[in-house]
Amino acid sequence: MTELVQYECADRIATLRLNRPEKLNAFTDEMVLALDDALHRFDLDPEAHVAIIVGNGRAFSSGADVQQRQLRSREEFERLGGPSGRGAHSGDLLIRSVNWKPVITAVHGYVLGLAIGIVLDSDLIVAETGTKFQVTEVPRGLGGAVYWGLLDLKNAGAFGTEVTLTGRYFTAEEALAANVINRVTPEGQYLAVARELAAEIAANPPLSVRATVRTRRWYLEQRRRETLMQQLPWKLHLTEDFQESARAFAEKRAPKPYRGR
Repeated sequence: MTELVQYECADRIATLRLNRPEKLNAFTDEMVLALDDALHRFDLDPEAHVAIIVGNGRAFSSGADVQQRQLRSREEFERLGGPSGRGAHSGDLLIRSVNWKPVITAVHGYVLGLAIGIVLDSDLIVAETGTKFQVTEVPRGLGGAVYWGLLDLKNAGAFGTEVTLTGRYFTAEEALAANVINRVTPEGQYLAVARELAAEIAANPPLSVRATVRTRRWYLEQRRRETLMQQLPWKLHLTEDFQESARAFAEKRAPKPYRGR
């Protein structure tokens, strides 16, 4: 069985590779759990001081696997409380840790929906020129409050409002200008630049680094909880508009007019 997330470590840098390239690394419940396992392995690995998450194939990730996570029955959605399978909520990946080691995401191709959440949760972000980002949750009918909150935490509130309300694609260059990411690299250099950053971090006293990471992630967790408390009562995953949008995406057609219900 193919590893959904590959793990390797060299020179105190762990590399976690999303490995579902035939589906543009779309996240199933199983893949979220595999990434959680890989991050836990990194957290406890005495040889690893910094991690880089990267995607195999043509893209970092196209987001959630619509076929599995967004076409569930109403009964399943009600039982689970949303599209995520039990224990497979991607928003928990970087806010539960023992040692609080820094994580860099090195992205290329596409970073959509659920994948944007993982990237914004990471401590540093490196993107290849030409990378396209999209908050797909708004056009899909699920709401973009959490993503707006994470962008606002980066002092990119105005930009975050635009891209979450419109659901439009935005580029790595736009994200850099809006203070959302740290570096834009030439084509093919995103992983090399991420490794350079990781090496700089790994040269510092590890406990000092981890104390800083823990503080940042405490504020990250607070913002996530606040925005979720605002959005969850809407139960957008049970609306007709969400169901129509997900079906239209899966059937490769334009959605029917939305009814606001």
